[in-house]
Amino acid sequence: MARVGLYGGSFNPVHLGHLRTAVEVCTTAELDAVWLIPAHQPPHKDPADIAPAGHRLAMLETAIRGVPELRAEPIELERSGPSYSIDTLRLLRERHAGVDFALILGFDTFGELHTWHRYEALVAECDLIVTTRPPNPVSRGANPASFEKLPIAVRKGFWYDERVGCYTHESSHRLEFLPVTQLDISASALRADVARGASIRFLVPDSVHSYILDNGLYRTAG
Repeated sequence: MARVGLYGGSFNPVHLGHLRTAVEVCTTAELDAVWLIPAHQPPHKDPADIAPAGHRLAMLETAIRGVPELRAEPIELERSGPSYSIDTLRLLRERHAGVDFALILGFDTFGELHTWHRYEALVAECDLIVTTRPPNPVSRGANPASFEKLPIAVRKGFWYDERVGCYTHESSHRLEFLPVTQLDISASALRADVARGASIRFLVPDSVHSYILDNGLYRTAG
């Protein structure tokens, strides 16, 4: 069975921190691919700050062109309203019965898991891969301080399995911490830079930089 990582976000815009994380997780976690999923309406972000979905998808597609292990998956753009990971996961499992999915989360997002829609069900339905997110490093294996970011009720369903070097859930799904190269790039800072006329070259792929300029994105600060 193929194993695919799901890496969601607003990608507003996609930058080198996103892309480097995706390729490193794909290799280190021995995934067959990573699918990057732009959210239609991220539940925790102001819709006024989000570029139109079509632009965000186009930037993502141009950024990963020629990288076969990465794929832009527009499933959340097909639906209106907030994008909930549990709904996305279940729909993808219906469409791709021969694929085992793992959800990729930055450490900052992992720390907010208790605010997610039906997070208790989510941890029981797929593996979780938690990555470095500046300024918070993670390490492979047991991470007691990081693990304690989970709500108590959720932590009770996991134990650390030394045989596999990660946490295992009573559902048999796993929680794994993976360090990745720490590229401290912020999409909000990039938008602010564009709005004030500063260069974002070498922080985003050249194709994304050109797309932003050609389409006049982020000219006013959000």
